Amino acid sequence: MKRYRNFFLFLFLFLLIISCNSDLPNESKPAAWVTTERLLEANQNSDNWMALGRDFGESHYSPLDQINTQNISDLGFAWEFDARTIRGRTQRGLEATPIVVDGIMYTSGAWGVVYALDAKTGESLWRYDPEVDGSYDRWACCDVVNRGIQVWEGKIYVGTTDGFLVCLDAESGEELWKEDTFIDRSKAYSITSAPRIANGKVVIGNSGGEFGVRGYISAYDLNTGKFAWRFFIVPGDPDNGFEHPEMEMASKTWDPDSHWESGGGGTAWGDMAYDPELNLLYVGTGNSSPYPIWFRSPNGGDNLFLVSILAINPDDGKLKWHYQTTPGEIWDYTATQHMILTDLELEGKTRKVIMQAPKNGFFYVLDRENGELLSAEKFVRVNWASHVDMETGRPVLTEEGNYRHRPRLVYPAMSGGHNWMPMSYSEQTGLVYIPAIDMPNLYISQESYDYQPGDLNMGTIGVFPPIPEPYKKYIDEDSITYEERLIAWNPVKQTEVWRVPLKNDWNGGVLSTGGGLVFQGTAAGYFKAYDAKTGEMLHAIFTGTGIMAGAMTYRVDDEQYIAVMAGYGGALLSGVPTGAAASKYENNGRIIAFKLGGEATPIPKIKAVKETPPLPDISYASANLEAGKELYGRHCARCHGGFGEEHTSLYPDLGKMDANYHQNFKEIVLKGMLKMNGMASFEDLLSEEEVENIHAYLLDHQRKMIEKID
Repeated sequence: MKRYRNFFLFLFLFLLIISCNSDLPNESKPAAWVTTERLLEANQNSDNWMALGRDFGESHYSPLDQINTQNISDLGFAWEFDARTIRGRTQRGLEATPIVVDGIMYTSGAWGVVYALDAKTGESLWRYDPEVDGSYDRWACCDVVNRGIQVWEGKIYVGTTDGFLVCLDAESGEELWKEDTFIDRSKAYSITSAPRIANGKVVIGNSGGEFGVRGYISAYDLNTGKFAWRFFIVPGDPDNGFEHPEMEMASKTWDPDSHWESGGGGTAWGDMAYDPELNLLYVGTGNSSPYPIWFRSPNGGDNLFLVSILAINPDDGKLKWHYQTTPGEIWDYTATQHMILTDLELEGKTRKVIMQAPKNGFFYVLDRENGELLSAEKFVRVNWASHVDMETGRPVLTEEGNYRHRPRLVYPAMSGGHNWMPMSYSEQTGLVYIPAIDMPNLYISQESYDYQPGDLNMGTIGVFPPIPEPYKKYIDEDSITYEERLIAWNPVKQTEVWRVPLKNDWNGGVLSTGGGLVFQGTAAGYFKAYDAKTGEMLHAIFTGTGIMAGAMTYRVDDEQYIAVMAGYGGALLSGVPTGAAASKYENNGRIIAFKLGGEATPIPKIKAVKETPPLPDISYASANLEAGKELYGRHCARCHGGFGEEHTSLYPDLGKMDANYHQNFKEIVLKGMLKMNGMASFEDLLSEEEVENIHAYLLDHQRKMIEKID
């Protein structure tokens, strides 16, 4: 009997060991089985890329080295997946970094569509379409992009443009639960960010700062979707009370008579990061609404928690510490940019740090346990502040940034020294690789400000180079620098190690690998590999599709792949640069994978030039063409742009509309006839007479185009 007891004890221990082993064969694991234990051992599970940044540190680095500096010239095309937008909608940008777990790739496209693919072949396994109402296109500041999904214990989590947090079964794509995250659907909220997983919660932010909303993040139970807590980022009107103690504290940094109707801004539209050891969720917060503090909070103040890094306990949503990068912000200098968690040796001591290169042009290193500022230096040209005072942690402002009484050419521009594109930290080189933007814009304050529901509420005009003639008196043209670049940054010494100048605007995010390589896609449609130590370009593959997203790498059946989502758009959807691939080639969204010994990459078709159609028999005898031109510029041009040769938008050229669009123009603009194609109703902003004026202006322009051709 004792012998049997020993046998069963041995069997029990054996089964216990097996059940605890995180490296079980793939077939023994449920689909998309990501846990805290597996993610903590991301380097030991390097075949996978189990989170947006691959690991809890959000490093965007992989130790895989099968593809390396010695054989990179052999990298070629492995497969592609057609991820173009759906239901006939306009081509849109792709900004997510795919996730690969045990040979299956999961990622998201515009509006929050989710794809599951065989990571070896690109074969589609399932697709989830949230069927977002196209009306939300109007409220998505910078395209209806989606910056990624999260995978956890067999489930996929995604935020949709229209404000829902959705949980899917990873094996089938079946919707398990769906929660509305918006507190007020009369406001112009949207979601473009990826959710984050933090100790049993899934947390999501929102977008819409330019449209006059109040930012917040919301947390839900991973399994049930039950609401857990909400953290507001800026206070509301103090007369209405405070949702939580942090808002009462923050309100002391705002004028009691602030323009509360405009929401204040602070939306968490970009990155977060989670440290499981400290059990802290780090949240980057957004810009002000409106931009000028003289309209927003007339008596000044820091206006917490705009443009800040927040450290929040995910169990209860309480704030542990905060650091504000730009107190009293007036330049759209969001701190929503990618954050990296790592350990650095600083002055002979190992510090647990969080690193960020936000829009304002300074590279920050903070102690992530307590928020102490450890260093801050300029990584691009900055003139709104001379430096960051290390005693106070505050930037020292210059007069060059103050545009209240006259236009000012300010560095960096609204697009920032670094925008949403992920940077990468290589544990091999100790360097951070930043997709940087070195350029200014002319900031011009409006003379007055009134909140406009459902419309842009910035209070500032931003003019990008080349600066038009009327404003040249405010600038020194010869001194303007304008360049995107990839830079390698030493976070310990706070110095640049090397740089690679880039052409065009909105080049892609960065991946670094154990093979000594740094990868970045470009707006011109190239996928490039650089030596991580020197910046020497080692290989370039022309794809014909603009790449904004960050690449990733994984291994299946002992073969390493590099994959990236390609599809141009985002903030430049309405103004594609001449040298960008999307100005010449069809901009169909695609996922492209590369491997050693691969083939030549397929190139998209060259875009066909649409001829100007004949005019329909429509006349507006009493229409005001000048009013129509002004209304077009205010409501339509930010998407559709100019006409003919001046049309650089990926939206349709409204100077070349077919007769059926002309015949249904009012129904399209006022009734949302094409809302499922992304053309929202403007009934809340435009009267029938105003629509007639816009239509008359378009008809007149089309007539002139035809006469010129004839």
